[in-house]
Amino acid sequence: MNVRCRIAFAALLAFASTAAPGVALAQSAIAAAVAKPVSLPDIAIGSANAPITITEYSSMSCPHCAAFGQNVFPMLRSKYIDTGKVRFVFREFPLDIKAAAASILARCIGNGDSEKYLKAVEMLFKLQDPLMAQTKETLIYVGGQHGMSEQDVKTCEEDQAQFDKLNADQQYAHREVKVTSTPTFFLNGVRLRGSMSFEELEERIKPLLKK
Repeated sequence: MNVRCRIAFAALLAFASTAAPGVALAQSAIAAAVAKPVSLPDIAIGSANAPITITEYSSMSCPHCAAFGQNVFPMLRSKYIDTGKVRFVFREFPLDIKAAAASILARCIGNGDSEKYLKAVEMLFKLQDPLMAQTKETLIYVGGQHGMSEQDVKTCEEDQAQFDKLNADQQYAHREVKVTSTPTFFLNGVRLRGSMSFEELEERIKPLLKK
C-alpha cells in the first residue's frame, strides 16, 4: 500500500478542471487559507491561545489516519494539547462516500461538541474494517453506542445540506490549501504530508515552542 491514502472518489469532489497554478501560494497565504472558517464548524480542542495550531485533514476510510488517531493522537493530546501548548483542529477530507457518511454521523453525534465528535471518530477508526465492509450496519451500531436510534441515524444520513457543506469544504481544501491526500497536517500553516510518528511530529513541535 502507498504511504498515503489517495483520493478515490472523484464524484464526491467534483473538482473543476483547471490548469495547475504556475506559482505556489506563498506560505503566509496558505496559512491564512487554512485558518479561514469553512462551511462546517471546526472541530477544535486545546487552548485558543496555544502557540502552535495543528490542523489535520483526515478521512474515515484512510488506514494511516486511523493509525495516527489511535497511536499518535493520544500522546500528542497528553503532552501538548491538554497542557495548553497545541490547539488541534480536525477537518474532514473524505476519500469516498463511506468516509463521508461516517463524518456526517460523527457530526450528528457531536452536535457541536468537539469532544463528543472526536469520541465518535475514535470509535469509527477502531471499526474501520467493518465500516468499509458493512457501512450501514456499522453506522447504526456506532450511532446506537452514542444514544441514537436507527431512525436517528437514517435521518442524519439523509441531511443533504450537511453533505453539501462537507463537499464544499473539501473542494476548498483541495483548491485553496492544496490538500490531495490524507492525512495532511498543517503545523502553524506549514504543510506536512503523510503519516507521522509521534517522534517525528514532536521534532517539528519543539523548535516552535522555543521561539
